[in-house]
Amino acid sequence: MKHYSLLTRFLILFAGLLIMAFGVAFSIKAGLGTSPISSLPYVISLIAPLSVGTATIIMHCVLILLQILLLRKNFELIQLTQLPVAIIFGYLTDFAVWALRPISVSSYPGSLCLCLMGILLVGTGVSFEVNASLVTLAGEGMVLAVCRTFNLPFAKSKTGFDCTLVFLASLLSILFLGYLAGVREGTAAAAILVGVTSKAVTRKLFVKTEPARQN
Repeated sequence: MKHYSLLTRFLILFAGLLIMAFGVAFSIKAGLGTSPISSLPYVISLIAPLSVGTATIIMHCVLILLQILLLRKNFELIQLTQLPVAIIFGYLTDFAVWALRPISVSSYPGSLCLCLMGILLVGTGVSFEVNASLVTLAGEGMVLAVCRTFNLPFAKSKTGFDCTLVFLASLLSILFLGYLAGVREGTAAAAILVGVTSKAVTRKLFVKTEPARQN
């Protein structure tokens, strides 16, 4: 991997959060379902008088608390830095939603284009956030806490975590709204393509390739 100064890593992290925020906003604007991690805050924002960003901050706070309860004495205080990152991400999400207000679509192909844009941006943002190597978002921190507590592989825990969020979002939307909100084909596409996009961006921007050897 490439090596960056601390300031550069902070800038990479902030850029990643901003890119992810716009990815979430594009997904919301598309109306074809948000990514699994954003599905629950989005539904909560439809039920309660909260913005998507505020609901995101609240969800991240709950996830940090759950990490503390799971890990107990093994919880590292440095992980509390997830909180300011969550707050910044929440405000950036609200800013992105506000910035995209003038955009409107009236056709399925148009919605699909916005959905794909959202997926690409979220995947790119995840790559930036991970490669900044500073702090994880609370969602990933929760998955790592589950892995550590129950000795489970990361991929299995991540799948279970995403499915839990989608289930809760679906349940709350049906109970309180009377219809399924925030969970559609775009949610399934995001579950598959965000990781693929993140890996591709990492290989392109952050992996240091070795020069070819001269014979």
